[in-house]
Amino acid sequence: MFFSTLETLAIHWLIMSLLRIPISQHLGQALLVMTLANVQSLILRNEYHLDFLVPLITLLIFLFLYSTIIKIPVIWSAVCTMIGYMLYAVIQVAYLSLIFGSVETVQTDHVDGYILQVLSAGTGLLAAWVMYKLGIGFHFNIERTRLKFEHVLLIVLIAIVLVLVAILFYLNHLWLHFVFFASTFGIFLYYAIQSEERDRHVVRGNRQTDRREDQTTSTRP
Repeated sequence: MFFSTLETLAIHWLIMSLLRIPISQHLGQALLVMTLANVQSLILRNEYHLDFLVPLITLLIFLFLYSTIIKIPVIWSAVCTMIGYMLYAVIQVAYLSLIFGSVETVQTDHVDGYILQVLSAGTGLLAAWVMYKLGIGFHFNIERTRLKFEHVLLIVLIAIVLVLVAILFYLNHLWLHFVFFASTFGIFLYYAIQSEERDRHVVRGNRQTDRREDQTTSTRP
C-alpha cells in the first residue's frame, strides 16, 4: 500500500503539473481517491489474481477524480490522465529494462519490486516538480475546449487505449509495454499541444477583432 501510494502520488502530481494546478489543491480528496485505488489494486492482485485489470481501473479512478472532484471537463481529464500515466509508465519501463531486465524479475522478488516503485515514483515526483517550476504544461482555457464534434474520435481512441492497457498487461511483454506507452504518450501529447495552439490562435483572433472594433468606434463622429 505504501509503495503503491508513492506511485499514484507521482502520477497525480505529473497530471496536476500538466494542468498547471498546484499539488496542494484538492490534496485531501486526491489522497482519499488514491487510497481507494490502491485498495482495489491490492484486492484484484492478491485475492482474484487479475493483475492485468489494475491499470485499467486505476486510469478510470483518476479520470473520476479530475472530472468529478477537481471539475476538469471530462475530455481533458481523460487526455491529461493518459499523458501523465503514460509518461510515468515510460519512466518505469525504462528502469525495468535498464536495471532489472524483465517483468518476471520484479514479480518474483518483492524487494526488487519495491526498489522499482521507489525509483519510478521518485523520478516521477522530481519530473513533476521541475515541470511545475519551469511552467511546463498546458496554459489554454480548458473551459473553451469542452466536448466538440472532433472529440468523438478522441473518446473512441481513449476507450480503445483503455482496453489495450488491460490486454497489454495480460500479455506482459516488456518491449510491447515500452512501444505502447511511448507511442500513446506521444499521440495524446501531440493532440494536447495542437489544442493549445488552436486556443492561442482563437485568443489572438479575438484580440485583433476587439482592437478593430475599438478603432472603428473611436473614429465615428
